[in-house]
Amino acid sequence: MTIEVLVEDDPRCDPADVQAAAQHAMDALHVHPAAELCIRFVEPAAIEVLHEQWMDLAGPTDVMSFPMDELRPGTPERPSEPGVLGDIVLCPQVAAAQAEKLGHPVGDELLMLTVHGVLHLLGHDHAEPEEEREMFALQAELLASYLALTGRSTTAAPRPGSAGDRS
Repeated sequence: MTIEVLVEDDPRCDPADVQAAAQHAMDALHVHPAAELCIRFVEPAAIEVLHEQWMDLAGPTDVMSFPMDELRPGTPERPSEPGVLGDIVLCPQVAAAQAEKLGHPVGDELLMLTVHGVLHLLGHDHAEPEEEREMFALQAELLASYLALTGRSTTAAPRPGSAGDRS
């Protein structure tokens, strides 16, 4: 898989860790090895423009996902189709404020948001309560399994009902 990371603002974490978390999620969901993903770290003003343009919501947000080829998770026997998964845009400053409020490291928040973005790119959503439970359970599972591989754990967890702006 090709995962490009573009740092346009202080990432407040190790971009390679974010890239590895995205890779882990994509591997776990059997995304084709030839799939492509771009992750961008941007300042609040940049994500605010995207948030207003694409979601018609004012103010900056933490993460936005822009799918390209509408890839879906595969199976071990049959990975997803190859193609461009899309873009994940992260705002480290918004993530840092959220992490501070919730009492966990900003790096953990950004890893969670990265997994959240990958799930959106693969067609998951949280508009309905059942979708939210399913998506957030998978998000927590993927984040925990990634961190376990690296010998870490986290208190960052999906917050049902608080992710209305996450898309």
